[in-house]
Amino acid sequence: MAQAAIELIGINKSFGAVRANRDINLEVARGTIHGIVGENGAGKSTLMSILYGFYQADSGEIHVGGKPVSINTSNDAIALGIGMVHQHFMLVDNFTVLENVILGAESDALLKKSIAKARSELERLEREYGLEVDPDAIIEELPVGLQQRVEILKALYRGAEILILDEPTGVLTPAEADHLFRILKQLKEQGKTVVLITHKLREIMAITDTVSVMRQGTMVATRVTKETTVGELAELMVGRRVLLRVEKGEAKAGAIKLSVKNLTVKDQRGVTMVDDVSFDVRGGEIVGIAGVAGNGQSELLEAISGIRHAVSGEVMLDGKPIDLTGKADPGELRDRGLAHVPEDRHHVGLVLAFEENENSILGYHDDERYLKGPFLNVDAIMADAQDKIEKYDIRPGNPQLRTANFSGGNQQKIVLAREMEQDPGVLIVGQPTRGVDVGAIEFIHKRLIAMRDQGKAVLLVSVELDEIRSLSDRILVMFAGRIVGERGPEATEGELGLLMAGVEHQEAAQ
Repeated sequence: MAQAAIELIGINKSFGAVRANRDINLEVARGTIHGIVGENGAGKSTLMSILYGFYQADSGEIHVGGKPVSINTSNDAIALGIGMVHQHFMLVDNFTVLENVILGAESDALLKKSIAKARSELERLEREYGLEVDPDAIIEELPVGLQQRVEILKALYRGAEILILDEPTGVLTPAEADHLFRILKQLKEQGKTVVLITHKLREIMAITDTVSVMRQGTMVATRVTKETTVGELAELMVGRRVLLRVEKGEAKAGAIKLSVKNLTVKDQRGVTMVDDVSFDVRGGEIVGIAGVAGNGQSELLEAISGIRHAVSGEVMLDGKPIDLTGKADPGELRDRGLAHVPEDRHHVGLVLAFEENENSILGYHDDERYLKGPFLNVDAIMADAQDKIEKYDIRPGNPQLRTANFSGGNQQKIVLAREMEQDPGVLIVGQPTRGVDVGAIEFIHKRLIAMRDQGKAVLLVSVELDEIRSLSDRILVMFAGRIVGERGPEATEGELGLLMAGVEHQEAAQ
């Protein structure tokens, strides 16, 4: 047995009445990739935040390299060789890669020596671990996959021997995720220890040596990865058998609810992101749009929902046009029965400083159900929020908690509950299960199928091919802003993958 890089003994942590960690024991062997899985709110991120010095445990011990240590701040963790890459990156957007890497680790007031040293060290780290990134690039101009590499470089630059990654693939395309896994394997080969928090059980099976399962703040099991299965891990996570495939009957498609004709959309740089796209979505069907992120799916959803200007084309909702000038009132579209679950819950779907109950009615706050005369009806809003919390199993079940204090998966459930509970005729949804645990994925999928079976029209965008294939009645594939093919749900992953890579229809069908 390899020597333990980390040992947590009897860790307890409470936030008021909520016990996030209960008597947690965890041992991570040096030079291994150790996975930690659990439902949203199971306490995984809290436990790792204790190890990284963001929180202090109420009781318990931490051993690093076999020695008891005290970790009161992140600086203490860094000094012990522990680095952490958070789910939502801790980077300064308008700084360069180099400036972000040295931030907080400067060795001279004028920065000349710090920058020279960092540039040289970054070149070495990039060569050694395949972490190529332009040191002079501005962070906000980099795609998410490269921003994540910067976070890893920051940790390695500070001498991390133990690297914690919290939901690292939640914002990555499949290709970016594959590259990340190659990097993690190289880190392991160099003797580093990696702790991987993820909801994606197939990733756990593909890359980890050992996996620990948390449920409701407790550690319920640790398994050698090659000796367990996805089914066993899912059952340990939620305490019951979980359906890993969507069960659904045949679609009964009705009248056209949403029609898109010759739609063209450009981004802020003037680059065409949606190029002459046409399709229909009927009531009683789910139409999925597959594609590698960045091929126009986001801009398509934003144009349909009235929050992005379109250059040309038309979008009809129940036979009536949507204003595509960028001046449309999304509130008017909501009144007409169009609900939108945006891909970016933090910047578009939620106001993180608001309480859960405020976010649960955001955009619908002028509905008479939530009003008492000209004022908000606080009792009605609280009752409505509590009802959604129970229906969607949002944790913690406190409608007065700031939304920023919920885990990413529970934040997603707040958005989904708000939009789906409005009984829309058309639901457009981007990445519905991003950062969501396996039990909640099953629940969300069932809700989407139920909406379809009630005669609603659902337009789904997801980078998860399994999700697209499981839920969709028809699959459209986007590449470079165009629809390059249409397939049924029986299409193979390989066939869709070829279309996503831009292979022509005839070649993909061979």
